[in-house]
Amino acid sequence: MSIIKFAIAVLLFCLFSVSPVFAEDAASRVDNGTIFTLWPLLDFRESPQDGYSNLSILGPVFKLQQRGDEREMAIRPLIFQTTNRHNRTSSAEYLYPLASSASTPEVSTVQLIKVIQNNVYRKNEGEKQDKSSMFFPFYISGKSEKYGPYTSIFPFYGDIYERFWRDEYHYVMFPLYGRTVKKGTTTRNYLYPFFATIEGERESGFQFWPLYGQSAKEGVYNRRFALWPIFMKEQIGLDTDNPTDKVTILPLYAATDSQKKVSRSYLWPFFGYTDDIARSQKEVDYFWPFWLTVRGEARNVTSLLPFYSEDKGKETLKRWYLWPIYKHEEMNSPAFSQERDRILYFLYSDNREMWPKDGSNRRRTALWPLFVYKRDPRGVSSFSMPAPVEPVFDRDGIERNWAPLWRLYQQKWNDRGDSAVSFLWNLYWHEVRGDGLAYEIFPLVAYSSENKNRDLKLLKGLMRYRNNNGGKSISVLWLPFGVHWGKAEADVVAGDAEPSRSRK
Repeated sequence: MSIIKFAIAVLLFCLFSVSPVFAEDAASRVDNGTIFTLWPLLDFRESPQDGYSNLSILGPVFKLQQRGDEREMAIRPLIFQTTNRHNRTSSAEYLYPLASSASTPEVSTVQLIKVIQNNVYRKNEGEKQDKSSMFFPFYISGKSEKYGPYTSIFPFYGDIYERFWRDEYHYVMFPLYGRTVKKGTTTRNYLYPFFATIEGERESGFQFWPLYGQSAKEGVYNRRFALWPIFMKEQIGLDTDNPTDKVTILPLYAATDSQKKVSRSYLWPFFGYTDDIARSQKEVDYFWPFWLTVRGEARNVTSLLPFYSEDKGKETLKRWYLWPIYKHEEMNSPAFSQERDRILYFLYSDNREMWPKDGSNRRRTALWPLFVYKRDPRGVSSFSMPAPVEPVFDRDGIERNWAPLWRLYQQKWNDRGDSAVSFLWNLYWHEVRGDGLAYEIFPLVAYSSENKNRDLKLLKGLMRYRNNNGGKSISVLWLPFGVHWGKAEADVVAGDAEPSRSRK
């Protein structure tokens, strides 16, 4: 019972401390902004000069932030919404990455795990709109400019146009019957994928998969297989300057012959070579893809995985040491350069990027599950911990929706000396901006200073000391009056100037 009484007393104390915070001079709030905290229930910060305000409730759970024309609202991890009044755009994420929606003057989209989708495309012709919906694979609808509207209700009946890498899809009681069209070639499937026929202009074929199949287009290609994938033979590119013959008898032998490339493989994946004539490059495989060498004008590879591997191009370099323990990567070009070091893929990662033309750079260092460090091209650095997910999944959606919930410590700073620190979602916070300094350890002490102004509060203002340009005061119990002494510098200057005017 005594614990409950103590908790009620603390809550009442915090509530009664609210009003004095807003009893400060209104002009001071407008010029310098407002900071009000009632940890862990409420945290409000406002900077009218920057057009910025942020309200947080229950730490990182609820957030409402306004920065110019852009507003962010979050109820983590359920929803994160961003709107921009100037651009007339909005986007929202729901239990990221489960679902999301977005709206612009041109299009509105809604998706659920990339399977259920609904898109509305707005055009300039009056109120004309194009719509498409998808609950993959069961329901798909939309409109093709060439073929018109279409609907698919899988597996019963469907027509789909200009989607999924084909010009047309038609099916009835899939997999009993289906027909696809791509670049004039029509393929009919019966009991897909076992029986099929192929037809087109000077083109025909059939398959009884996996036993036997063949297809050919006069002057273009010729393919056949038997006991797929054991035997395959094809001639492709017959209408180009690089006709190619391929023969595969797995795993004994495979061959490719053309004017630009010759390759052989014996007892795949153990022995093989490739002579890429077009790229002046030769590859020898001893145990593909682990032991091999590549030598050429643009690329050189020596791979003895898992011990060592080096892949060097004109502008790139990749090295493995004791795969998968350590990997080093480089990319260098006149416009962009990058270096990245990784240990056990995501256990430790250090990525450095630079744009030589303007001298800007970016860096991200992560050690799972301890911390993430970032520096952006503007020179703003940040450090946060712990980091149970970010080193593995470097996604903006994780950063917005989930990471604030477990970040016990956060720090940001820039090259000008400005900084902000937060521990336990502002139980302790510390900010430096120009000549201004502010910090708080809730509810024990809060301090702020700027130029020659000082403000010290104990127990959320139960006792308060202020120094306003030399004019000092002490107040207790949140009373609007107290003990004052000293004079502000403005008053002193005015007092000194008055006698001089009288002497004149």
